[in-house]
Amino acid sequence: MSIVITGSVAYDYLMFYPGLYREQILPDRLDKISLSFLAESMRKERGGVAANIAYTMKLFGADPIVFATVGQDFGDYRRWMEEKGLRTDHVVEIPDEFTASFFVGSDQEHNQIAIFYTGAMAHARNYSLASRGLTDAQVVLISPNDPGAMLSYAQECRRLGIPYAYDPSQQIARLSGDDLTESIPGATYLLCNEYELAMILSKTGWTLDQLRENVTVLINTLGKDGSRLYVGEQTIDVPPARLNKSVDPTGAGDAYRGGLFAAVLAGLPWDVAGRVAALCGAYALEQRGTTSHYFTPAEFAERYTANFGEEPRLKNLFGKLELAK
Repeated sequence: MSIVITGSVAYDYLMFYPGLYREQILPDRLDKISLSFLAESMRKERGGVAANIAYTMKLFGADPIVFATVGQDFGDYRRWMEEKGLRTDHVVEIPDEFTASFFVGSDQEHNQIAIFYTGAMAHARNYSLASRGLTDAQVVLISPNDPGAMLSYAQECRRLGIPYAYDPSQQIARLSGDDLTESIPGATYLLCNEYELAMILSKTGWTLDQLRENVTVLINTLGKDGSRLYVGEQTIDVPPARLNKSVDPTGAGDAYRGGLFAAVLAGLPWDVAGRVAALCGAYALEQRGTTSHYFTPAEFAERYTANFGEEPRLKNLFGKLELAK
């Protein structure tokens, strides 16, 4: 039994604009936007939602399976994943294609403007869980990917009776209302931020209560205000973790997801899992790059205690790792 993470594996080009986007946007000219922002820095990082989530889960000793399609330029990324102990046996290389790339600029308020080049990711729709022998998964996380692949994986999970977590996030813009009403019902978990939740409700025509009726757990991240977990009839408000510094928001949501599912699969209750996730998001926010954060079990436990109080059950989270290290 295992967790399978489907989604993008990509190169990230992270840029910083030392100003405010909102000061350059004219509300009465939105139909003819023509803007250029001069970035003062840029870094090329290894990223992609699936790999980012897997990286944070690995910090807790988990062994997630990354199921993704990549391009001919993946060699150095593969070596890095293997050095970090991440599995690459279900990362499929597509000849004559480039690995997906994410170009994003963040301003001083952490607002972001991004463009994603799909590249080899477009081939994900040609591979199924069954074709890769992944039908015994404990849970499948369907994160942003080729839209056709996402819809296919949701359908396949329902057909095979595999619990799945649906995380449409950045791809909501590409998914129609019909796509969402077909792929959300039956999901064990649905993940979205505040804006994405509003888009889902708008596109489907559902109320929040109707959406909750279609999934077992709804995870709604709220940025600096923490997150809200709707678990059955219960609503759990999770506070944010305190930041030592705020550097780059890119990948913070992925780190949150990695921590959340590591905690859930370790059997921790939802309120604890949410706080674990919040702290993982804080670690990512404090670094530039989506997989630059790191912590030992002891460091994580100490910081968790400082933020949320002592939690003896954290020892269950780290598997074979020792909190004393």
